[in-house]
Amino acid sequence: MIRSVAKAELHCHIEGAAEPAVALAQAAKYGVDVSARVDADRGYLWTDFTSFLETYDLVASLFRTPEDYVLLSETHYLNLARQNCIYAEIFVSPEHAERIGCSYNTLVTAIAEGMENARAATGIEGRMIVTGIRHVGAGAVEEAAQLAVNDPHPLVTGFGMAGDERIGHPSEFARAFDIARDGGLGITCHAGEFGGADSVEAALDYLQPSRIGHGVRAIENPALVERIAEAGTVLEVCPVSNLVLGVFSSVEAHPLRRLYEAGCRITLNSDDPPHFHTTLESEYAVAGKDFGFDDNALLAFTRTAIEAAFVDGDTRKRLLEKYATGAIE
Repeated sequence: MIRSVAKAELHCHIEGAAEPAVALAQAAKYGVDVSARVDADRGYLWTDFTSFLETYDLVASLFRTPEDYVLLSETHYLNLARQNCIYAEIFVSPEHAERIGCSYNTLVTAIAEGMENARAATGIEGRMIVTGIRHVGAGAVEEAAQLAVNDPHPLVTGFGMAGDERIGHPSEFARAFDIARDGGLGITCHAGEFGGADSVEAALDYLQPSRIGHGVRAIENPALVERIAEAGTVLEVCPVSNLVLGVFSSVEAHPLRRLYEAGCRITLNSDDPPHFHTTLESEYAVAGKDFGFDDNALLAFTRTAIEAAFVDGDTRKRLLEKYATGAIE
């Protein structure tokens, strides 16, 4: 049943979606020794959040050309289509474009080519969310917003912020989000993962997102949970990521069901799937088996994702029609 459920995803980092086999092929291409971090049988190797970030950055460094990004995005979307995912958004970072020495436009164009190749083959729809990196500073996040607005691409429809939630207050980034919002981009923001409920509250106060990436630690403040539910703010929940990274110690401690029962709008997402030995399909399976959600609830998570997607009205209508049949073209 899980395979046949139509799925949608709003929260995934494109470099974090690279399968170990793809990373190993890229490492061989560039002559990089990744044996301490990537294993053909065991996958990605890390022990804590710091070493996870180091492994993530190493893998990201293996994608160095537009052709590499066409391969990465096409592979990712074809993989999602095999899981009966009909729509997916990915986070892309101008910071990484700068690190590999290509322009923002070149990076986005390459990722879009891969997405379009997958769409032509399977019908899966996709969009990009340009993401500023919080711990790099407010200026860099504002620059990312300006790039997204000043150099528009039809598949770039959202703006967000990732990075270390413990660095900088959301008020410092308000101008960046105003630029993106005024430029017509949908707004999301990571909060409430390694930052507590206060990080979610401050994001809502100063950045005014329609969605929160993770947001699960809002559970620490009942009044905040009520505010999220009443406002209809969508939570991009990544259950397996939260458990593997130790944000919560167990399924029983994880607040997914409590947030749902409090009336919060929930979506299921894979975050950096191969790093956490998960897939979008696995997230739906975990929600069903471990959290006790029935098939109707799982389908409702997909519908919420489509309703909250950063797409135009015609695209949303087509996605809802496809959702109703659970079919991939």
